[in-house]
Amino acid sequence: MAIDPVILFFVLGVAAGLMRSELRLPAPVYELVSMILLLSIGLKGGVELARQPALDLMPQIAAVTVMGIVLTLLAFPLLRGLGRFSRVDAAAIAAHYGSVSVGTFAVAAAYLTYRQIGFEQHMPLFVVVLEIPAIIIGVLLAKGLGRQQAWGRMLHEVLCGKSMVLLVGGLLVGWVAGEDGVQSIKPLFFDLFKGVLALFLLEMGLIAAGHVGGLLRQGLFLLGFGMAMPLIGAVVGTMVALGLGLSLGGTVLLATMAASASYIAAPAAFRLVVPEAKPAFSLATSLGVTFPFNIVLGIPLYHWMAERAQMMKGVW
Repeated sequence: MAIDPVILFFVLGVAAGLMRSELRLPAPVYELVSMILLLSIGLKGGVELARQPALDLMPQIAAVTVMGIVLTLLAFPLLRGLGRFSRVDAAAIAAHYGSVSVGTFAVAAAYLTYRQIGFEQHMPLFVVVLEIPAIIIGVLLAKGLGRQQAWGRMLHEVLCGKSMVLLVGGLLVGWVAGEDGVQSIKPLFFDLFKGVLALFLLEMGLIAAGHVGGLLRQGLFLLGFGMAMPLIGAVVGTMVALGLGLSLGGTVLLATMAASASYIAAPAAFRLVVPEAKPAFSLATSLGVTFPFNIVLGIPLYHWMAERAQMMKGVW
């Protein structure tokens, strides 16, 4: 079976990082690649959103919001009880795993497109939805309801952060412009999507390799958690997708989102509101374990799970 070349770019980045190669995307290039990637995802979702009444999506949005909260609440006692982490560190890591990885979502969407598997094009909306509730629940678990000034800063960081502005902005532009309106920018944001994603994954591979040493110093529990929690999340995401009646591709995407861990919005928010939480724990696990696991093994596994779940649903 042919391997999607974007996955091989990630493997190349990991290998180069482990070999301590001088390879690195220049910072301005990485910024541009990230912006194009986020805007592309938002634009595609916005175009699809323009084709259907927004109120029809409210039940799905509510279900996905609850899913993010449930995943955070599932991860927290595992980290506290089995991992013996402090309350703030357990809450921070749990929030990362209740939130979502935009990069993982982009790879999953490219994986489905490569295999000509259709999916609901409003799925990028759920990426935006999943960023917020897990972070709020995580902060509540760590700190309670106090520190109103910090709460305001945290909400501003999450809602007005670069990734959220680009995703929501892309959604709004695609929604207002519609399919005909985005034709003039399609060559950059649609046709070059996989090439941009390949460059993004090359850099992410280099970053992931840089977290391997820190992960080894922090013990085997995080290594196991970083692979076990995505599997738990994928099962939850698959069940939610079946309940919502999503297609096979939509089920794979929702399972992948539930299995992923944030490495953008969640770290920024916890740096503001819970500065005593150690970012090395959450970033080493999300970037050093979960991201590579999902990219290389997880997404094909979630595809297999979704196929079996759809078959079982048909039998029932």
